[in-house]
Amino acid sequence: MCEDVVIEPMTEKFILWRCLHPGPLSSRTIDRWPSNSQIDWERYRTRNIPLLVKLTRTYGACAILARVDDRIVGQLRFYPRVIWDMSSAGEMCLQQDYPNGPVDDFAYTEFPPLERIEDRTLAVHCLMTGSSQQEENPFQRKGIGTRMVRFLVQWAVTKGWEHIEVDAFEDIPMIYEMTGSAGLTFWQKLGFRIVDRNPHPHLQDRNEFVAKLEEQAESVGISPERAKDRLVMRLDLT
Repeated sequence: MCEDVVIEPMTEKFILWRCLHPGPLSSRTIDRWPSNSQIDWERYRTRNIPLLVKLTRTYGACAILARVDDRIVGQLRFYPRVIWDMSSAGEMCLQQDYPNGPVDDFAYTEFPPLERIEDRTLAVHCLMTGSSQQEENPFQRKGIGTRMVRFLVQWAVTKGWEHIEVDAFEDIPMIYEMTGSAGLTFWQKLGFRIVDRNPHPHLQDRNEFVAKLEEQAESVGISPERAKDRLVMRLDLT
C-alpha cells in the first residue's frame, strides 16, 4: 500500500481545509459531515479555504500531502513564522475558534512576500498520517510522515527558506493521538535539534488528560514533569 502513496504539495486544485481525524479525505468526502455534528463545519470551511488559498498563492504551499489515488491519507501543515506570530492567527488550528484557531477574517490580513521577510522560518503546525481516532490505521508507522518531512525540507530549500521549526514532545503515544505532533525521536532522526524546552501552558493544570499523560509517561520511563514540556526543535537549511 505505501508504495502507492504520492507525496506532493497542496495546491488550489484540492484544498484540504479540515484535518484527517475521521480518516482519509477526498474531493468527494471533504464537504460531508454528520448532520448532528456540534462543530460548525460550514463556518470553518468559509474561513479556511480563502486563508489556505492565499497562503498557497503567496508562498507556494502551506501543506505537504500524502495521497493514495484521490484520497488524502497524510498531512503536514506549515506556515511562515511571521504569519503564525500575528496576533489574529491564534494557534492556527483549522478546526477551532480563536484563539486556538485564526480569526474569521484572517485571510484578509496583509501577508508579506518572502523577499520582504527577514526571519525565513517555516513553523510546522501538525503532522498526521491516517486517522489517530480510528482503531485501525494502515498508514501509521509506514514511513509516510518521514517522507512528507523530507519533501518539505527539499521544497523549502528551493524556495529560499532558511529554517524549519516544530513544537514537539517526549515520545508519548497519546500526545500524537491528540495533537498530531510527532515525538522527540522522530524529529531528531530527521536532523532537528532542541533549541528550547519549556512547560506547555495547556498541560500545567491538573485534569484527567494530564493525569493520563503522566501515567503513560511513567510507563515508558519518562518523568511526568518532562512529559508536560514543549520542545522547540529546529532544522537549519543553510
